[in-house]
Amino acid sequence: MTVQRRIDLTHSTDAPAQARRIVAAFLAEVERVHGHPSSATTVDAVLLVASELVTNAVRHTPGPCTLSLTLQDQGVLVEVSDTSPALPRPRLPDITGACGGWGWPMIDRLADEVRVTRGPGGGKTVRTRLSW
Repeated sequence: MTVQRRIDLTHSTDAPAQARRIVAAFLAEVERVHGHPSSATTVDAVLLVASELVTNAVRHTPGPCTLSLTLQDQGVLVEVSDTSPALPRPRLPDITGACGGWGWPMIDRLADEVRVTRGPGGGKTVRTRLSW
């Protein structure tokens, strides 16, 4: 069974919060309608990964992004496509908070799989898979 949601998000500081609302509603529907388990730990991990991916797209790319969620038998795919061909690059976290560096390591730890693919239009998609 495949359940999917896809939404285009504007290039604004509101996009990460909108992504969190979309993910929360998606996971609630998956649990209610399809009976897939979604523990608080799973919900938190999916919310964090989606929010961080959208935040990175807003902070580091010039245009809008698209959030895609796909339910799979063993978990959920969270994908964010953006307009920049630049691949994410890990940075040392800045403990002063001035320039970030915390998101990518967190995504890498929470997701079972992380892949980045370039799109045909010059942008890229960051695809993560999180198990239930």
